[in-house]
Amino acid sequence: MTFKLTPKQEAQVSLISSDATHIMAYGGSRSGKTFGFVRAVLIRALAHKSRHAMLRYRFNHIKASIVLDTLPKVMELCFPGVADNCKLDKTDWYYSLPNGSEIWFGGLDDKERTEKILGQEYATLYLNECSQIPYASRNMAITRLAQKTPLRLKAYYDCNPPGMAHWTYRLFVERRDPDRRTPVANPGNFAAIMMNPKDNEANLDPKYLEELQSMSESMRRRFWLGQFADVTDTALWTLELLDQQRIVDGELPDMVRIVVAVDPSGVSGEEDKRSDEVGIVVCGLGNDGRGYILEDLSGRMSPADWGKAVVSAFDRHEADCVVAEENFGGAMVQEIIRSASADSSRKVGGQVPYRPVRASRGKIARAEPIAALFDQQKVSLVGLFPEMEDQLCAMTTAGYVGSRSPDRADAMIWGLASLFPAMTKQNAGPNGARSPVVNLGYKSMKRKRA
Repeated sequence: MTFKLTPKQEAQVSLISSDATHIMAYGGSRSGKTFGFVRAVLIRALAHKSRHAMLRYRFNHIKASIVLDTLPKVMELCFPGVADNCKLDKTDWYYSLPNGSEIWFGGLDDKERTEKILGQEYATLYLNECSQIPYASRNMAITRLAQKTPLRLKAYYDCNPPGMAHWTYRLFVERRDPDRRTPVANPGNFAAIMMNPKDNEANLDPKYLEELQSMSESMRRRFWLGQFADVTDTALWTLELLDQQRIVDGELPDMVRIVVAVDPSGVSGEEDKRSDEVGIVVCGLGNDGRGYILEDLSGRMSPADWGKAVVSAFDRHEADCVVAEENFGGAMVQEIIRSASADSSRKVGGQVPYRPVRASRGKIARAEPIAALFDQQKVSLVGLFPEMEDQLCAMTTAGYVGSRSPDRADAMIWGLASLFPAMTKQNAGPNGARSPVVNLGYKSMKRKRA
């Protein structure tokens, strides 16, 4: 079959060919943005002997998404046979082409790796998933867009749109300096194009498109419609903050502790639309000292059903305990988990290990130290959690501004608070001493039990 660009990718090519040096493609998920820019870099590299760099915030992410996925696809479809004479150096991680051109791959979060890559000059820089990349890191990379070749210097950028406060919006949509908020000196040097999944539907499974359209409204606007979010300056979490540490591909570290956190509600079952959902979130502590959000099982379930869901998650993730907020229901919550424990393959003393927690402060006071963990880049979302992310972004210093209770967010906060007890006063031990996180010597998801 002959390869053919989509009409929107042809428009992307036209923008790439313009006089603008800085070109961004933003929009929904799997809209062909990355494919178009990887193809453009290869065309330039094959045209003249030159050096190019493809960068992302984390190296493991660019290795999985571009080096081992998009790049081989582009070579096969657009440059058949050329790959036979190319070589991927897996020590320094660069791709050499038959004419001597090189494409280097790097993560901007690795200081040693970054210094090595940025010790060279490039004819093209491609910053992938810019919502994860801090503006200072972008500026540092741009200083290396300086290789003198017959090619015009070009910088490519792509992203699923974060909030309007992000530097991508200010630089490419408002055409303003993100730091000084003043108009850029040469607005014609910056160009942008919106590319959405609908533009690439010929290459996508219809069920995937249906999934995107059925997401929550804010996630639908971002991943289907490709719109930047209008976020408040008082938000504890923003889309770019969640994106910066998100893991969609790549390996996780070994987990030293895993908890299933529960935020109960009075919901009677799936048909009970008036009550809030039961928040059920699985959180892990890696041997790297960072927190990981592994699964969100929240929903409208009867007490028996959510008890089974909790115990099933406990067994599946080989968790250490269940943490449940007991302000609502108190002993009833423990009884639901005790009853469901009969089905557990890993119960201890007749039930799964359980620890109740009690809210002594308001939601925002509990949320602020956990939001600080995200600011300190100590927590990663493992995948997309649309409903929970909506709730997190609706938490502000002035209060929760969402339409319903932040049940999923509350469960996540309880889970992380149990993994990082020094962040919360309610976990203080005798005389105010902090309870340490216990490292039980576990390995990955299969951990040795006493």
